[in-house]
Amino acid sequence: MARFVKDLQLNKPDDFVEFIMNDYLKKNQFSLSDWKGEAAYRAGDAMMEGFKYLKWSYQGGVLHVEAWLKGSFGKEMGLEGFVGILMKKPYRESLEQLFTTLMQEIPASGDGTYSAASSIPVQTVDNTGAANISLVLGALSCIFCWIPIVAILFGCLGFSRARMGSGSSNAGRAKVGKIFCILGVVIAIVLWIMNILVIFL
Repeated sequence: MARFVKDLQLNKPDDFVEFIMNDYLKKNQFSLSDWKGEAAYRAGDAMMEGFKYLKWSYQGGVLHVEAWLKGSFGKEMGLEGFVGILMKKPYRESLEQLFTTLMQEIPASGDGTYSAASSIPVQTVDNTGAANISLVLGALSCIFCWIPIVAILFGCLGFSRARMGSGSSNAGRAKVGKIFCILGVVIAIVLWIMNILVIFL
């Protein structure tokens, strides 16, 4: 098994951890799915960024997280190593942001306790940076569409950031970034094919 596994000692209230985890899953567009008969959350797609999987549980103040990618031939791919770095890096970054968010100090209510029923402001996962990056990478993909490899690289990187940023306050930028990424990749592939045809015809 090549999964990324993390056990994080939090000692936080169950409802706080559940709130932050559900917020992360929603903002990163994870949905409950199945991995070879095992229930897990899944995000991504088969074409641009691949499928990301995540499982989590919280018992005795310890958060247990398992994360992996769907690799070649349907096998599990961990989040370490150079192979698949374009998919691994943004996923690892989003998990690190999640862990930082979970470790925040929770402000106590007036009576010195925490309750989900009380309106205590807490920091949640913020993907606005991913939305901004997707817009930049999408624009670069369009600009460098005459260099297919570069355009496809920028397009794939930007597309994964756009998915992350779609649940942020900059969702509009993420949407434009996604359109630019798709446009850049499509134009690059068309130009690539045209160049091949010119050479052989």
